[in-house]
Amino acid sequence: MSILSRLTARNSPNRPLTPQEQEEEMGFLDHLEVLRMHIVRSVAAIFICGIIIFCFKDFVFRQIIFGPLQSDFVTYRALCAMSSQFNLGDDLCIQPALHENQLIMTGLGEPFSLHLEVSFVLGFIVAFPYIFWQFWQFISPGLYERERRAARGVVFVCTFLFLAGVAFGYYVVGPLAINWLITYEIPIATHTFTVSSYIENLIMFTLPTGLIFELPIVIFFLAKLGLITHHFMKQYRRHAIVVIIILAAIITPSVDIVSQTLVALPIYILYELSIVLAKRETLRLQRENA
Repeated sequence: MSILSRLTARNSPNRPLTPQEQEEEMGFLDHLEVLRMHIVRSVAAIFICGIIIFCFKDFVFRQIIFGPLQSDFVTYRALCAMSSQFNLGDDLCIQPALHENQLIMTGLGEPFSLHLEVSFVLGFIVAFPYIFWQFWQFISPGLYERERRAARGVVFVCTFLFLAGVAFGYYVVGPLAINWLITYEIPIATHTFTVSSYIENLIMFTLPTGLIFELPIVIFFLAKLGLITHHFMKQYRRHAIVVIIILAAIITPSVDIVSQTLVALPIYILYELSIVLAKRETLRLQRENA
């Protein structure tokens, strides 16, 4: 029986509650109050981390935000070393197509607003382990003991996947995609790059990637709810591969097969890992219903 059907049965008015369940039963407003406290703690964690990051403006912007615009950025050095290792000459040696001194600002309050935005986003990334722990503290009391045992370590796994996705977006997707977008031109028009546009694109290629890397966990819980099975994911595997390849081709230079592979391979591995997790959960549900 899936979690969805078990919750329906558990909350049925025809089923009398045990004394323990009656003691643990909480009203709707009580749940909202508990949720509010978890949200307040999470926002406070983001706020505290953001203030600390705000105080290190020079380091944050020079080393982190504008890092991909430096010619000695680790991604460019790694690609160049890979090119030499596989006897490809300078095919993979990429130099940033834009330098930080070419960026402009157009608004009077733009430096301060961008500083706040960067501090908030980095504060969220740094505070993510605590935020997810607060989320887990809210939902875990609603699980059975065996489900809590099965989900042991979920905070660590989700944190690892999120930070791995952010790192992948920052070191691989971001530099390749931004360089491609910078070199993309249309006739006649002259392109002037703003700091705001650069930072927004860097965030877009970094933060969502961390969330995409949570795919195995999302599939796991969807399988627990009985909303998806490994048969469905296997049936549409070829479609998923096509979507992954198209996505990799969009965010990387179309002539660079190696860069496309670097982007597509981790996403495909996550998809296959999700199939394994969905299969385990589907088989478990079948054994319970047998």
